[in-house]
Amino acid sequence: MQGLLGEYQINLDAKGRLKLPVGYLKQLNAGEDSEFVLNRGFEKCLAFYTMSQWKVVSDQIKERTNEFNTDNRLLRRMLLSGATKLSPDSAGRILLPKGMIEHAGMKKEIIFSGQMDKVEIWDAATYKEVTNFSPEEMDALANKVLGGDFTNRSGGTEI
Repeated sequence: MQGLLGEYQINLDAKGRLKLPVGYLKQLNAGEDSEFVLNRGFEKCLAFYTMSQWKVVSDQIKERTNEFNTDNRLLRRMLLSGATKLSPDSAGRILLPKGMIEHAGMKKEIIFSGQMDKVEIWDAATYKEVTNFSPEEMDALANKVLGGDFTNRSGGTEI
């Protein structure tokens, strides 16, 4: 998988189902990524992984934590509790567990936001709040996180 891109607004139905955006389905490896893992996000959102990307994430957690260490067990529990395997139904919908909907404070309008290795699923109003930043804030954060000399090495264009 190259990476999931794009933002899509969809509606959560009364039963807690979401139709997967066609734009994402077109980006997936045919057949390989037909199962998914849903987990709580770090913020008030859900993290949605293809099965192949979830394997990368779960392998990293397993390799970098020691189950005989209390803090490591707590971190594993925080990162892995609630992780749920999902498969779309014949209509291309996934059923979100009620606890996940509550964690993300989801109402009806939902945003799927591609984050390369996963998709974040947000309540639309919450997403609007967390993505409401000025160009100056974006510039300051990019410099803080990536450094002032960060460049797109393939094209040499400064970000």
